[in-house]
Amino acid sequence: MLLGLVLGLAGNAAGLATPMVTKWVLDTFSDGVDLAAPISVLLALVVVGAAITLWQWILLGTLAERIVLDARMSIIRRYFRARVGDLQRRPTGELVTRVTSDTGLLHEASGSLIGLINAGVGLIGTLILMAVLDLTLLACTLAAVIVVSVLMAVLLPKISVAQTAAQDSVGKLGANLEGSLRAIRTVKASRAETRQSEQIVGNARDAATHSIRAARVTATVWTISWSGINLAVIMILAVGAWRAHLGLLEISSLVAFLLYVFQLMGPISELTQNLTALQAGMAAAGRINELSAIEVEPHDEAPAPAPRRVTDGPVLRLEGVAARYSADAPQALRGVDLVIPRRGHTAIVGPSGAGKTTLFSLLLRFVEPESGRILLDGEPYASWSHEAVRARLAYVEQETPVVPGTIGDNLRFTHPDATDEEVRAVLRSVHLDDKIDELPEGIDTSLSSTDVSGGQRQRIALARALLRTPDVLLLDEATAQVDGLTEAAVQDCIRDRASAGAVVTIAHRLSTVLDADRIVVMEDGRIRAQGTHAELYASDDLYRRLVEALRIAADQPAPATV
Repeated sequence: MLLGLVLGLAGNAAGLATPMVTKWVLDTFSDGVDLAAPISVLLALVVVGAAITLWQWILLGTLAERIVLDARMSIIRRYFRARVGDLQRRPTGELVTRVTSDTGLLHEASGSLIGLINAGVGLIGTLILMAVLDLTLLACTLAAVIVVSVLMAVLLPKISVAQTAAQDSVGKLGANLEGSLRAIRTVKASRAETRQSEQIVGNARDAATHSIRAARVTATVWTISWSGINLAVIMILAVGAWRAHLGLLEISSLVAFLLYVFQLMGPISELTQNLTALQAGMAAAGRINELSAIEVEPHDEAPAPAPRRVTDGPVLRLEGVAARYSADAPQALRGVDLVIPRRGHTAIVGPSGAGKTTLFSLLLRFVEPESGRILLDGEPYASWSHEAVRARLAYVEQETPVVPGTIGDNLRFTHPDATDEEVRAVLRSVHLDDKIDELPEGIDTSLSSTDVSGGQRQRIALARALLRTPDVLLLDEATAQVDGLTEAAVQDCIRDRASAGAVVTIAHRLSTVLDADRIVVMEDGRIRAQGTHAELYASDDLYRRLVEALRIAADQPAPATV
C-alpha cells in the first residue's frame, strides 16, 4: 500500500507538471525558439506518467485481491473454529453471503484510502499551481469546488445506508434460497413451488430495490460533481477570456489554467469514486465484523500431550452436569449423572426435547457444561483439548451425515491414510460393498449423484465412523433410513464394536436398542431411569409407554391394557 501511495504521488507529479510544460511550449512558440526541448519533456512526462499509472493499477489490483482473499480465509477459518451453536443460530445462506458477496465489496474499497490520499494531493497541488497562474480564476474554481463538496457531504452517507440495506437483502435472499433448495423435495411434494419461488423472488426484489436506491444516490453524486466541474469550466473560460482581453492574463496562462481545470476533474472524480467505494466497503466490513460475535473454540497450534489413557474404570463420566445453549435459554440438561462403561452398548431413549442430542453435544464439546463436570479416563474435560477429546470419539449424526465429495472421500474423511483393505472391510460390515461395486464409478461416485439413496448415505456415514473406531462410538439413530435386513447387519456390527469398546446410541426407534447392555431413559433434561429393557419395561411408566407406542413386544409380562 505504501508503494502504491508513492507511485500515485509520482503520477500526480507528472500530471501536475504537464500544463506548466504546455505553457512553456506556447511561450516558446511565440518567441520563435526551437520547440524540441519542451516537446521532448512533454512526451517524457506522458510516457513516465502512463508507466507509473500502469504499475500502480497492477499493484493495487493485486493488493485488492489479496485483501479479499485474506478476509475470506479469515471468515472461513472462523466458521470452522466456531462453536456449533453459534453457527446454527444463523442461516447458512447468510453465512455464505458474508464470504462471497460482502468480501467482494472490499476489492474496490481496499485501494480507496490510497486513492483518497492521491486525489487529495492532486487536488491541493492543482489548486496551488492555479494560484500561481491567476488568483481570480482560482477564486472562481474554489467557489465551484466548495458547492460540489457540500452537496457530496450531504449525499455520501446515504450511499452507505443504501449499500448496507442492499447487502442485508442479499443475505436474506441467499438464506431463503439455500433453505428452499435443500428442501426441494418437500416443496414439490407440497405443490408449493409457486408460493416458495414468489417468496424468494420477493427477497430478490427487495435486494434490487435497495441496490437501485444505492445506484441512484451514487449516480446523483457523480452527476453533481461532473456538472459542477463543467459549469466551473464555462465560468472560468468566460472570466479568463475577459481578463485576457483586458491584458491582465497571458493566453498561455489561460490555456494552462484551463488544462488544470480539466485536470481538476480527475482528483474530484477520484475522490467521489473512492468515497463511494469506501462507503460500500465500510458497509460490507461492518457486516463482516459482526461475525466477531461468533464465539470460537479454543485452538492450540501445538496442543499439550493428552493425559495418559487407562484401561480400567468407565471411559466417560458425567457428574451433576447442567447445560443450556445460551444465557437466556432454559436449561437443556439438569443434574445429569451418567457413567459410560469402557465396553458395552448404552442406549439413550426418551421423548423429543428430553435432552438426548444435548448430551451428545456435551460429549463432543459442541456445548460446554454450565455446571458439573465431564471426565474422560478419569481426567476432567478441561485437561483435554477439543481435538484430543474428539480424537477419542466417533460420531454419526442423524440428518444427512455426509460431507461434499465422493464416497471414498467420505469414508476416508477422518482417516485420509486409510488403506483400500480397511475401506472395503467397513463397507462389508454395513452390507454396502456390493452396492458400491454396482455404481458406474464405484467408490469414486460423487455423493451429489442421484444413484446414492438416503439409506446408503447413512450407511456410508456409519462406515466412516467404524473405520478405525476410537474408544467411544456415538450413533444418533444410525438405522433410521435402512431396511430390515441391513438394520440387522448394523446391529451385528454394533454388537461387535461394543465387545471391544463403548457404543452409545440415541434411539428414536426402540427396536434398535432392545438388546443394549443398558438403556438410559431421559425426560425434561434429566435421567429418569436406567436398566435393561426387561427391567425398565417392568418398572418405568414412560419407557413402557414408549414401547407400547411402537407396538414392540416385551419380554416381561405386560399389563392387561397392552
